[in-house]
Amino acid sequence: MIAFPHAKINLGLYITSKRPDGFHNLETIFYPIPLREVVEIVPSQEPRFVPTGLEVPGKGDDNLVMRAYRLLKKNFPKTGDLDIYLHKAIPLGSGLGGGSSDAAAILQLINRYFKLEISSSRLDGYALELGSDCPFFMQSSPCFATGRGEILEPVSLDLSGYSLLLIHPEIRIETGWAFSAVKPGAPLSDLKKSILGRVENWAATIRNDFEEPVFRVHPSLQKIKKKLYAAGALYASLTGSGSTIYGIFKKGAVPVFEVDQAKQTLIG
Repeated sequence: MIAFPHAKINLGLYITSKRPDGFHNLETIFYPIPLREVVEIVPSQEPRFVPTGLEVPGKGDDNLVMRAYRLLKKNFPKTGDLDIYLHKAIPLGSGLGGGSSDAAAILQLINRYFKLEISSSRLDGYALELGSDCPFFMQSSPCFATGRGEILEPVSLDLSGYSLLLIHPEIRIETGWAFSAVKPGAPLSDLKKSILGRVENWAATIRNDFEEPVFRVHPSLQKIKKKLYAAGALYASLTGSGSTIYGIFKKGAVPVFEVDQAKQTLIG
């Protein structure tokens, strides 16, 4: 059984407070984008993780897809042994949510394959155990997210009439460090209201709180954002805690864009 987990970008990201449990409350718009990986589960004699594509560092057992598998196997003995294949196409530490999306897909695949009949709300709970943005990837529609990122409210937003350019330099941002470097505070604006305005006006009303500390340590990322605006982007931003910078352009109006040691992906 196979699935094609998608990436996301954050349209605005405000860290509003630190919680007693050590996590942070936030506000953001999660927007799905058609940049995908491939996960497949196959019955086997013993559990095995088989990665291809982009390099996946660390031990295979530590990967989020294997953690998702072990979580369900622990709670549902009916879950049999599996080979789990992952073709990695979304860079790690890029702010695009590839690992969380993979984990969410595995939860859904195992639930269907072994007919575990886990409710959507319970699956969302398991997803949250794996990562704050995992619940978003249990579905594929734009959402306004609060809490840790797990409280989701659908928003009516369609960027298919624009072109999106993703630029991912060879820089990996550790999420834990990024949160520790942000000073929580009130949002710059009402994000749900701002996102309904013209894309051309977003730069004045929507920001990502991670940009200040991340740009301070990695000024090359700020230069990329400035280049995107200089090249005609209607809006540009860091996504998540980085390190991908994206620019939203008028449809088909993305110029040739040169950035050393950076992968570029054009959508639309």
